[in-house]
Amino acid sequence: MRGLGTIINVAAVLLGSGAGIFIKGGMKEKTQQILMQACGLATLFIGIGGALQQIFVIDSEGIQTQGTLLLICSLVIGSFIGQWLDIESRLDWLGEKIKDLVKGNSDSRFVDGFVTSSLVICVGAMAVVGAIQDGLTGDYSMLVSKAVLDCIITFVFASTMGMGVLFSAVPLGIYQGLITLLAVFIAPYLTDTMISGLSMVGSVLIFGVGINLLWEKKLHVGNMLPALLVPVVYDLITQQFMRLW
Repeated sequence: MRGLGTIINVAAVLLGSGAGIFIKGGMKEKTQQILMQACGLATLFIGIGGALQQIFVIDSEGIQTQGTLLLICSLVIGSFIGQWLDIESRLDWLGEKIKDLVKGNSDSRFVDGFVTSSLVICVGAMAVVGAIQDGLTGDYSMLVSKAVLDCIITFVFASTMGMGVLFSAVPLGIYQGLITLLAVFIAPYLTDTMISGLSMVGSVLIFGVGINLLWEKKLHVGNMLPALLVPVVYDLITQQFMRLW
């Protein structure tokens, strides 16, 4: 059944965040703080690992680097566009609206939980590639692996940031669901280079989320989200030039 991977992923987020919310009230503030620090560290190294995996290449001449110029251009161009669109304020606005709908006004970290969790579980190549595989062939194995990771991540997030994390299942379901539906149209344009670029930029953004978790909100990662589009546009233009030549 096509789309089952996203359904499993959303269910895993609901399960993990629900369990985290359940135990949150029984934890001391110091315990919540240390868990948040642990989650921040884990997020940092997930981002570092993903980025370095794409940047460093080992060949006969030793360790080489690749994609650094693309990374710089992606972050600069994407940040400029995102700041102009003010994406982060819109995400905060959406979080506030959901907070009002569920009458979560007593939860001071609702919006932080919603935005942070949404960024971590939606940004990354696994969400894109897994959803396309699910849509084209019905193979949802990658999304099941992602679901396990997301369940653990949202459990820790929810245990410290509360109910807002639970509602990150909504953008996840819409995002991956749309990619699955559009898989037939997207797949012909998806190349290894594009996936590598998406993974590299996405991992750096996840690293930024980790910094915010450890040292409060200093990086406007939400406004950097358009950076994910730059490797896609670059690869599509490159493909067109190669066909012309």
